[in-house]
Amino acid sequence: MSETDFTQTDTDEPTPETDAAAESETTAGETDERVREEWREYEFAGEPKLSVEDLDVHYGDDHALKGVSMDIPEESVTALIGPSGCGKSTFLRCLNRMNDRIKAASIDGSVELGGEEIYQDGVDLVELRKRVGMVFQAPNPFPKSIRDNISYGPRKHGDLDTGLVARVLGRDDTDEERELVEQSLRQAALWDEVEDRLDDNALGLSGGQQQRLCIARCLAVGPEVILMDEPASALDPVATSKIEDLIEDLAEDYTVVVVTHSMQQAARISDQTAVFLTGGELVEYDDTDKIFENPESQRVEDYITGKFG
Repeated sequence: MSETDFTQTDTDEPTPETDAAAESETTAGETDERVREEWREYEFAGEPKLSVEDLDVHYGDDHALKGVSMDIPEESVTALIGPSGCGKSTFLRCLNRMNDRIKAASIDGSVELGGEEIYQDGVDLVELRKRVGMVFQAPNPFPKSIRDNISYGPRKHGDLDTGLVARVLGRDDTDEERELVEQSLRQAALWDEVEDRLDDNALGLSGGQQQRLCIARCLAVGPEVILMDEPASALDPVATSKIEDLIEDLAEDYTVVVVTHSMQQAARISDQTAVFLTGGELVEYDDTDKIFENPESQRVEDYITGKFG
């Protein structure tokens, strides 16, 4: 893996060429500023759940992420914030190789999950996405019953076997399915609202309920990490509040990484915050209170206070 040419330390002397390049990569109202490496070196106790090193992503000629390195602690909420087009969602999708589905995407660098490289040859992507689940911006329940939405993943992975053939062969997992459905819905704070209608079509749920159902569906396969791409952006304030409370609860048992356009939401729910700015650049990464109350970068302060973005 080669070093990217955008990273400059605080000891670099500016030149007309570097100044012009930096200026070309800022948006209207954004301060021209070079990043210091220590602004991105977030220290915490214990080993990281996810460790990213020198991650570069291109979509054709578009350099979407530039040399991003960061460690994500386990059993916590990490928020990714920044203006549209800064690479937040691209970074999120790199954490379970969802960008592999995009033909134009080219990824270089390293992502380790629990010390295991996920971009090495031979990685089972189905197993990876079981360990690192994804919840998307818009709720996307299957056009099936609430019960079948939850049990679908475990059945596909071979963790549940139900139906006539299973009963004949003496390996019916109906009781296990019932327990798993209840457990997953309880974890997603949805059980009390749907326990009497598990056979109803999931598309009949409200938007907020559908999103919590999708979270329950993700939990049913036993992930270690949950990725969320603006999970409440399409919801009303009441539903958003329930999702935020749920995210905080999930962080007691899971590693949660959330992309959000709402800085207030990031401040409310996250333990640490990473700020991406123009050109796919990670500018600052630290405790959430530090980022919002006393950021090191002038660009980050300008973004948080609404001067651009």
